[in-house]
Amino acid sequence: SIKVNVVMMRAYNGNQIDQFLAWVKHKPLTLRFIELMQTGDNEEFYRRNHVSGEDIKQRLLSEGWEQALRSKDAGPAQEFHHPDYRGRVGLIMPYSKDFCASCNRLRISATGKLHLCLFSDKGLDLRQLLQHADQKDELIAHMQTQLNDKKVSHYLQDGNTGGTSHLAMLGG
Repeated sequence: SIKVNVVMMRAYNGNQIDQFLAWVKHKPLTLRFIELMQTGDNEEFYRRNHVSGEDIKQRLLSEGWEQALRSKDAGPAQEFHHPDYRGRVGLIMPYSKDFCASCNRLRISATGKLHLCLFSDKGLDLRQLLQHADQKDELIAHMQTQLNDKKVSHYLQDGNTGGTSHLAMLGG
């Protein structure tokens, strides 16, 4: 299935939700609205441009959209469907309660570091285990061990932006 991500920003596209919804009316795809996240380098930009995913959710519900049941492995997006639309709408709301509980994402940076969270303070070096194909079992075992140390939250809601100065560092 096709998923299109849109970061909602007040000064740029915050007043275009109607156009985005019209776009999915006849297209069988999922349009996912992502809340702008604060990182180490964008505090003022974040304050000026953050659009609450909860506000978008309430609007969808008031316009007849229904929240879809989530599968166990669905990941962090909440999805909505509407009987008059072919497409669906997803919301990725990192500031919402229990967001991290549904996260099933890991990231490996271009420098070979495993990041258990987009906002983790540091990555775990995997380079030594990425040198040869015969290290696959050792790599998998090491990654599974590291998953046990994954924090229960990114603590963004507390103003902790972690070690990520900008999301492009990790493909976010």
